[in-house]
Amino acid sequence: MTTITVPDGIDDDAVRRRLLHDYGIEIAGRFGPLKGKIFRVGLMGAGSTPRNVLTFLSALGEALRAEGYRAVRAA
Repeated sequence: MTTITVPDGIDDDAVRRRLLHDYGIEIAGRFGPLKGKIFRVGLMGAGSTPRNVLTFLSALGEALRAEGYRAVRAA
């Protein structure tokens, strides 16, 4: 299990719905006191191949941008 922090101001449910609808990728959230604060991503078996990990990261980036996330580059 890998956890990813949900960026401030981003609706985790909307990102997860977009991933499922647009890419067929299902990830988890909603875990007690961490509800809305993390994504839980299972990376085992076929899901852990380099191609699938890169596909997931690309899809997550697109879903976050579609929900209004703008990355800030470090200096």
